[in-house]
Amino acid sequence: MIKEHTEAAVTVEEAVAARPDYENEIIAIVRSTASPKAAQSKLEDYHGNDVAQAMSSLSLSERKKLYRICTAAMLGEAFEHLEDEEAAAYFNEMDIKKAAAVLEELDADTAADILHNQPKDKRELMLDALSPEARKDIRLLFSFDEDEIGSKMTTDCIVLRENLTVPQAMEALVLQARENDNISTLFVVDVDDEFYGAIELRDLITADKATPLEELIVTSFPYVYARETIDDCIEKLKDYSEASIPVLDNSNKFLGIITAQSVIEVVDDEMGEDYAKLAGLTAEEDLKEPLLQSVKKRIPWLLALLGLGMVVSTVVGAFESVVQSLTLIMAFQSLILDMAGNVGTQSLAVTIRVLMDENLTFRQKGKLVVKETRVGFCNGLLLGLLSVLFVGLYITFAKHRDPGFAFAVSGCIGISLLLAMLISSAVGTLIPLLFKKMKIDPAVASGPLITTINDLVAVITYYGLSRILLIDLLHFGT
Repeated sequence: MIKEHTEAAVTVEEAVAARPDYENEIIAIVRSTASPKAAQSKLEDYHGNDVAQAMSSLSLSERKKLYRICTAAMLGEAFEHLEDEEAAAYFNEMDIKKAAAVLEELDADTAADILHNQPKDKRELMLDALSPEARKDIRLLFSFDEDEIGSKMTTDCIVLRENLTVPQAMEALVLQARENDNISTLFVVDVDDEFYGAIELRDLITADKATPLEELIVTSFPYVYARETIDDCIEKLKDYSEASIPVLDNSNKFLGIITAQSVIEVVDDEMGEDYAKLAGLTAEEDLKEPLLQSVKKRIPWLLALLGLGMVVSTVVGAFESVVQSLTLIMAFQSLILDMAGNVGTQSLAVTIRVLMDENLTFRQKGKLVVKETRVGFCNGLLLGLLSVLFVGLYITFAKHRDPGFAFAVSGCIGISLLLAMLISSAVGTLIPLLFKKMKIDPAVASGPLITTINDLVAVITYYGLSRILLIDLLHFGT
């Protein structure tokens, strides 16, 4: 049996090792002395994603050679697999004529994203070199703000009139399918171009010629408005399993569609932005980002947190007499601070996830606060009791102190831990709810911010109780 598993493992390793290295093969073709036609013929056999991956390993002169060898269609397929910033940088290396030809091959939303990252003068030159239809589609996308769902749509879809017969609809489908890729769902508009419904491709293909088109149209098909913000309609997009969802203007006229791929990208972008905010960044970073740019993204929150940190230090200084009287309690400060910060960050993460549902009622939000507070209390009670036991034993045997003193200190630590975790859970829940009420993205209530606030709470709780319980009440201290 062991031998069989070993042989299977070797087989998998051999399979991985034997997998073709397409990237280096493409690089070798570009660097070869083969004629442009011969090189183009070889490169046509590779997937666009493989070509895209190879581009970063080529020098500037080699990439320019690649642009000349490949057709606009080949480059278009490759550019669909590049990040917007990277694609924009490569477009700057092409001449205007070739760049415009490649843009014609791209989906309108991809082309618009690339052009957004071009210098204004070059962007206008590229737009002027496009066909009127492509220029119209891209300018339409430019008319929407980046946080509006209309900026993510594409016009690559099939649109039919509601007054067609089944044979006429089939004929229109064949004509439009030559220029459009998204054909699994067909969208129907009336004479005023207002959205009427949708037809599944399978239903149209299998329909009898005499069947009225009206019977095939689903009029309850989901849709979004182009001016809706991405945050407002992202849940709606995720809830439906449709390959594409129509996008309408405020007059209910059909503008384009949001594809499933675009939905995934939008959700991924939103999660990335929220993660950046939770980490205390002003924007996302990547591995290729310049040092100065990364510093600029991180420094604003760090400066704010430095100010809050100085407040925490000032509060600690106010309890200097407590520390002088009971030096031992300093050893357990980090325990209280760390647990309070961790609990607050957990509550923050749960709250932000719940707040993605825009339909939460005031009652539901109240239940969330109560639930998180109860969780904080229960966890604090459990960990507090464990701290009383183990810290008391530690001080008794490791520090050789009187058991009465040891368990008095550990009791103070246990109560402080309970209160700090209880308050931190409430803070981690209430702050994002407050931000949401103020129309501010709750993700800006970032982990570092919550942690610093909870440090302040923990310091006041711990040293305040130490003074009241250990010094004023039990009269411990030097």
